Amino acid sequence: MPAPTPSAVFTVSQLNERAKQLLEISFASVRVEGELSNLSRPSSGHWYFSLKDSGAQVRCAMFRSRTAQLTFAPKEGDKVEIRAKVSLYEARGDYQLIVESMKPAGEGALLLAFQQQKQRLAAEGLFNAEYKQPIPKARRIAVITSATGAALHDILTVLQRRNPAVEVDVYPALVQGQDAAAQLIAALARANRDNSVDVIILGRGGGSLEDLWCFNDEALVRAVFASRLPVVSAVGHEVDFTLCDFVADLRAPTPSAAAELVSDDQSSRLQQLAQLSQRLLRSQRQSLLTASQRLQHLQQRMRHPAQQLEQKAQQLDRLEQRLISVWQQQQQQRHWHIQQWHQRLQHQHPQTTLTALSSQNSQLGSRLQQAMERLLQQRQQQLGYQAQLLNNLSPLNVLGRGYALCQTPTGEVIRTARMHQPGERVHTRLAEGWLECEVLASHSDNTSR
Repeated sequence: MPAPTPSAVFTVSQLNERAKQLLEISFASVRVEGELSNLSRPSSGHWYFSLKDSGAQVRCAMFRSRTAQLTFAPKEGDKVEIRAKVSLYEARGDYQLIVESMKPAGEGALLLAFQQQKQRLAAEGLFNAEYKQPIPKARRIAVITSATGAALHDILTVLQRRNPAVEVDVYPALVQGQDAAAQLIAALARANRDNSVDVIILGRGGGSLEDLWCFNDEALVRAVFASRLPVVSAVGHEVDFTLCDFVADLRAPTPSAAAELVSDDQSSRLQQLAQLSQRLLRSQRQSLLTASQRLQHLQQRMRHPAQQLEQKAQQLDRLEQRLISVWQQQQQQRHWHIQQWHQRLQHQHPQTTLTALSSQNSQLGSRLQQAMERLLQQRQQQLGYQAQLLNNLSPLNVLGRGYALCQTPTGEVIRTARMHQPGERVHTRLAEGWLECEVLASHSDNTSR
């Protein structure tokens, strides 16, 4: 790329494009370690974050095709190591890293992988208490560990001290390195095929997180979970934890502690036998003492038959008095009930009912008389009003004003003149009396006289 002349004038876009080219050529691939901050995961699937240390920070972008390849889930504050190319976001002129891969930094990578695998297996239920088998006091133990390690020596020493009668089958296997997990799984399978084995101890001595890493192998963890025989995990020291500790039926802090947990202590058995003997002797003495005291108590309770007869006689007298008292109370209650019934009978006597009904009848008769008088008066008033109204509407009143009512001999009212011929007889009703008339002529309203 030719160097720009001193007199050249760039636009902002040209300057950013030239700077981006220089950065991508000079830093095509770099590895950077730092702490994640400002992590953003939009719906596009791309990640945007800053990588920082105590003195500086740089913006980073990781596209969806790269984030899908990650085997762990980074979060704010994680120490990570990235492989990226240096670039420049031309629109803002921001210097940034385009991340191509990411992994946890240092020992934190193992711890993070351990925690994430532990959470995943726990979510499947492999560590649940309901799947744990009880640990018996074994007569035959399968020990899966290194044949030359200190763990085997510690286990055998403890078993020899506590109970030499316990049988031990050793299933040697690597307990560190790339092939260790496969050998441990194979040894676990062989031990489960032995029907005479009571329990399995899976263990090794202490070491770093990397040294113990084979006991975090997922295939080994699932093999321990599927074991027919109960498994005691005794990996490392008390402060060391592996996934086998969580999936095993019991976790021992050390291999020596595992040997103590699965075996009986012979000296403690002898001590326990002596204690049981002492308890049996004390129990027998206590039983004899209790029986003797009970015998004395029964002897004191035994009385002469005459005393029992006197007591029964006194009880009979008391019962008699109670019977008399109860009988008297019942008699008083019966007398009281009879009085109550007598009073109720007096209240229900027919004469009382007749007196009450007679009084009620008198009241109702008086009320009926008053009601009839009021009704008669109302009807008289209504009749006078109706007679006056009828009188006002009577044709006789009209006749009194000089009008006359003409009817045929059959009583029909004559309303029109043209319906009648001369010579017919009609009755004419006046205000007072009748007139027998003969029609001389008939005229309609529109004809002149």
